Amino acid sequence: MKRASTGGLVYSTESGRMCPQCRQPLAQCQCQSATRAAPTGDGVARVSRETKGRGGKSVTVVRGLALDPMALAVLGKQLRTACGSGGTVKDGVIEVQGDHCERIIDALTSSGHRAKRAGG
Repeated sequence: MKRASTGGLVYSTESGRMCPQCRQPLAQCQCQSATRAAPTGDGVARVSRETKGRGGKSVTVVRGLALDPMALAVLGKQLRTACGSGGTVKDGVIEVQGDHCERIIDALTSSGHRAKRAGG
């Protein structure tokens, strides 16, 4: 049985990289922006401490906030400032360097979010 090809044009010398779904240049692609616009999470911030994959260094992780990427980046900046440490926002998850679970929970509840401790 022969399957239909799911491939297509992925690069054009005229416009650069192409979206495989809508076959438009990535700068004009509408199908990816629709999936990025929908925030994930149930609105309850789950704050936990992780050390896995980080060379033994602890990182406080905040998951479950249903915010768009820009609002999540602003909240991440506020939490890093409140803790006085570095961190990042990746894939809808806020990471703050160090063990700051209680401080982050206090900052989240004072800013109007529901937060709870997850993990041990």
